[in-house]
Amino acid sequence: MQDQLKSAARILQCLSTRVLSPLGIQGNTSPPVNFVVEKANWSIRWDGQYITDGVNALSPDTAGITDAPHRLANRVVHFGSQYMWTSWGRHMSRSNRYAVTYFHGKPEDGPAAARNLEQVLESLPRLDFVITAAKLMEQRLLEWGVPREKLVRIPIGVDTKLFHPPSEEERLNARKDLHVPDGHFCIGSFQKDGVGWSDGLEPKMIKGPDIFLEAVDKIRREVPVYVLLTGPARGYVKKGLERMGVPYTHHFLDNFTDLARYFHALDVYLVTSREEGGPKAISESMASGVPILTTRVGMAPDIVEDGVNGGLVDIEDVHGLAERALRIATEPNYSQNLIQAGLDCVGELDWSHIARQHWEQVYRPMLDRLKT
Repeated sequence: MQDQLKSAARILQCLSTRVLSPLGIQGNTSPPVNFVVEKANWSIRWDGQYITDGVNALSPDTAGITDAPHRLANRVVHFGSQYMWTSWGRHMSRSNRYAVTYFHGKPEDGPAAARNLEQVLESLPRLDFVITAAKLMEQRLLEWGVPREKLVRIPIGVDTKLFHPPSEEERLNARKDLHVPDGHFCIGSFQKDGVGWSDGLEPKMIKGPDIFLEAVDKIRREVPVYVLLTGPARGYVKKGLERMGVPYTHHFLDNFTDLARYFHALDVYLVTSREEGGPKAISESMASGVPILTTRVGMAPDIVEDGVNGGLVDIEDVHGLAERALRIATEPNYSQNLIQAGLDCVGELDWSHIARQHWEQVYRPMLDRLKT
């Protein structure tokens, strides 16, 4: 399994290097469709790679990713987040057609979010499409004034080949390698939930690290708990676990593909956020055969049916999260039913389907308009 993950990582890295070559996709040498990413190896870069690879499988040599969009002309240009669009848009050629993905954010989230939304709304005449992943966000954008004809809802995808249910051997090896003690209920949280990019001792409350700690505290009073963390800026959560005496492992992963093995060690994954655009962890958990418990944020209400393929609770419902986690911990049949139902539905979110939706609902119509 490790060899397969390393091989996948090398392939994707090669693809990224090829597509992002400064001489290969800029200006008139670029493909017709360009997905804009930041220079950092963050989540949006992987989204762009999966989407453009899927589009190229449908229409060869049509799409690529770039981190230098200002050089593009007479192209379809898709900004992978609204923040990149508001930074770059005013510098971009009027000869392009533009789309932007708006993951999450509302004026109540603070001055920066409010200003960003205002800028996106001001730029609507230049945008062919605003893409969002969740019904909740779609409804907000409509209420804020995005025209229905410009709004497209496409979920965030998942690589169902990379994220898959482990064999018993893979599961045991993952728990051993990640130091999960025998007989412990392993809870996963793989995100950034602290302010900044250092220790993260100041909590990013929108991600609900306080809710996570309260839920873990309730669970650990009934069953032995071990917490598996990845992601930067987790200091607030780590300090909280240490105060409770809850053992944990925290690793900052160098490569996105390494995450699949971490899911293999879990008994449950908790999403405790107050606001999300996805999160990807919902579909990654389902595809990995891990029960998902989540607050009612982002795509969660679109995907998770409470008690059927996961657990869905109101924001800040600590009791609901703990209650469902304890049922998973103590009722193997219940846990297995959630896992199977999740596997039955998550295939619809494979990146191949999500790429097709981008092609049919966004890129092909924009290419047609570009020709007129």
